[in-house]
Amino acid sequence: MSLHTELAAELAAREAQGLRRSRRLLESPQRARVTVDGRGYVAFCSNDYLGLAADPRLSAAANEGIARYGVGSGASHLILGHSTAHHELEVALAAFVRQPRALFFSTGYMANMGVVSALVGRGDAVFADRLNHASLNDAVLVSRASFKRYAHNDLDALERLLATTPARRRLVVTDAVFSMDGDIAPVAALLELCDRYDAYLFIDDAHGFGVLGEAGRGALAHFNIKSDRIIYMATLGKAAGVAGAFVAGNETLIETLIQNARTYIYTTATPPLLAHTLLTSLQIIAQEEWRRERLRELIRQLRQGLAGSSWRLLPSATPIQPLLVGGNDEALSLSVRLAEAGLLVPAIRPPTVPQGTARLRISLSADHQAEDVLRLIAALVQRT
Repeated sequence: MSLHTELAAELAAREAQGLRRSRRLLESPQRARVTVDGRGYVAFCSNDYLGLAADPRLSAAANEGIARYGVGSGASHLILGHSTAHHELEVALAAFVRQPRALFFSTGYMANMGVVSALVGRGDAVFADRLNHASLNDAVLVSRASFKRYAHNDLDALERLLATTPARRRLVVTDAVFSMDGDIAPVAALLELCDRYDAYLFIDDAHGFGVLGEAGRGALAHFNIKSDRIIYMATLGKAAGVAGAFVAGNETLIETLIQNARTYIYTTATPPLLAHTLLTSLQIIAQEEWRRERLRELIRQLRQGLAGSSWRLLPSATPIQPLLVGGNDEALSLSVRLAEAGLLVPAIRPPTVPQGTARLRISLSADHQAEDVLRLIAALVQRT
């Protein structure tokens, strides 16, 4: 059998299982109301939690960045690609999350891969929540450290692993806000365990940065914690509305990553215009509290509106509101019916989520209005 024949058979099997993915064509800016494949929709499928992706102030900042720095960076950070814009952004990010230093990466996936593989290897152990993002899992596999997974948010299970696993270095890795469940990790309690068992805590705050904590400073501000044991990562293409990611921590950590993080060293630097744009985004995140207030109002509205129906929303106080459906075909069918009503809500299926827990992942944004959520509630109740 040829390779192409094998691949075709695998695709057909994926199709039969209701697992084949497809792409839509977005023809408008990323907003709550979008044009996709020639039709208008209200979209509940974006991670643009604060509604900044199409903010005209960011567009103006990007144009200013182009005028000052051009488009491409032209080199890796350690050759000649590290611009004034990158430096200014790293200083601003460190101050924003109240850490000594920060390092700007091209993507969150690259940040996670770079950090874990730079800090641990053979003879070390990484302890990971079973619902962590795929990038964290892949990072551990690449590092070749011993991979110890514990049941979701199960502190007792984690403590048993920490108490019985000999390792040269120990690293606990966790999402701060879990991307498919929307719940928040018990970060303060995880830090206590790390203190007790001499481990370090790597927090992926991709979905909390800009949303959680005072002025949107993220999970560390939400829990009011600070420790040299914490390695903090957040992405800048979700609530921040632009692109990229950063890692923050002490001086020694950041210098180690500059020397050893392969996904930082061996890639062309992100265009400086994006770093320049993110400086404006940080200012908006800090100053416009109404965006987080609107999110909280929309979350309450959705949960109250579906409280009397047969639909089950998983427990979540974040903009990620998962509606549990169960079967793959059922989740896909419900997503299609909502799309026919002009509402885009993605069906999430295995392997992204465990078998039997296919769901609709409702993502709320400060760009949504109350009438948008009312429309979604009415469409779901009609299909109960």
